[in-house]
Amino acid sequence: MKLIIAVFIGLISHSVCAHQQKMATTTISFNHRVDNIEVMHKFYLHDAEHAVKDLFDPSADILSSKATQNSFAEYVQTQFAIETNHSKKLPLKFVGLELDGKYIWIYQETAIPNRVTGLSISNGALQELWPAQLNLVNIEGKGELQSLLFNNSDQWLNVSLTE
Repeated sequence: MKLIIAVFIGLISHSVCAHQQKMATTTISFNHRVDNIEVMHKFYLHDAEHAVKDLFDPSADILSSKATQNSFAEYVQTQFAIETNHSKKLPLKFVGLELDGKYIWIYQETAIPNRVTGLSISNGALQELWPAQLNLVNIEGKGELQSLLFNNSDQWLNVSLTE
């Protein structure tokens, strides 16, 4: 019986602490059919709810306010950038956002530049609020899948691309 209680307490404490790690994921996908780089940012909605209260207004409501959702999307766009291996900043265009279950997605795109063999990426979203925030960036569609992990001390990270 003591073992069952210990396991139950362990499961409860694990589920209570399950979302203690602050993390967001961004996918950079080379879509050769339309000659675009598609950028998809995925944040936990719970984190975004807390962030908008600190970033914008203590009464901000990301669940029901389109204006707050758009403000959060604008914030994410200011915290993310891509440059080519020739130090040319890529102009990312906002495509849209959506709430999807426990996530908020923010979409951007840009044209695939000619002769790109590498990227420099910056992703500092939410790191000024939570120093432990990690931002994972996956790059796919140009060679093998590659990943970069940004902590709050990373400004720019680089990746080499192959055909």
